[in-house]
Amino acid sequence: MTTLADLAELVRAPAALSVPGDVIAGAAAAGALSPRTPALAGASVLLYWAGMAANDWADRGLDAVERPERPIPSGRVTPAAAVGLAAGLTAAGVGLAAAVGGRRAVALAVPLAATIWGYDLLAKNTAAGPAVMAACRGLDVLLGASGGRVTRALPAAATVAAHTWTVTALSRREVTGADATLPMRTLAGTALVAASAAVAAPRRVAVLPAVLAGWYAARYGAAQAEVVRDPSAGRVRAAVGAGITGLPALQGALTARGGAGLLGVAVAAAAPLGRRLARKVSPT
Repeated sequence: MTTLADLAELVRAPAALSVPGDVIAGAAAAGALSPRTPALAGASVLLYWAGMAANDWADRGLDAVERPERPIPSGRVTPAAAVGLAAGLTAAGVGLAAAVGGRRAVALAVPLAATIWGYDLLAKNTAAGPAVMAACRGLDVLLGASGGRVTRALPAAATVAAHTWTVTALSRREVTGADATLPMRTLAGTALVAASAAVAAPRRVAVLPAVLAGWYAARYGAAQAEVVRDPSAGRVRAAVGAGITGLPALQGALTARGGAGLLGVAVAAAAPLGRRLARKVSPT
């Protein structure tokens, strides 16, 4: 019998703490923070969980060989239940976005949902995989900006997308391990991402965004440096986990850069909580 714990493992529930910050950072950048922002963040979480369930449904054959302990190959969740849950969460996420954000939110939520499913079903195991996943996160940031000037959120969206590219590129070597050149490239990318988050217009370093961006870079960068030293599968998985659970610190820096300093600190506070929960349910 499928339990709530099985479903939480299927959708990597703790990893959802890395999601609301996308919407908040986008809203802050676009000058669109409002009472509807939490609801848009909720829609984003639903779409994220849908993607996780669809991912495991699409990978059920591979997981039976490489990760037989996962909910579907272990028999704790049926394939039909997984894909049904993914479809239901997708509909709920788009519906919630429509209810609170109207046409402008739908214009971003629908492409976001399509890109999530496109990654899971088509792009994941291709060379385009990291770029498609990066596009998912970028669209998620723009979803938060849908109530304001979306173009003002493009730099924040690009920053989060670049971070996501590094995490996704590493995640493709979670089972096999990596050569040392991959973490060296992603580490360089992380440095550029952190620097971008720390700089506020017009090209000046703001203290709070710089502190939060430095925290992000220190945690995620240290994990990648370990992969450079030892590119084994276990180290790669640890770095991927650090990239997922450390994202709120980056989102907090971007939120603070958008002028919402205290909210940025609150967003960043999800990072240590996510690491704690990740000890119970793997985010990868």
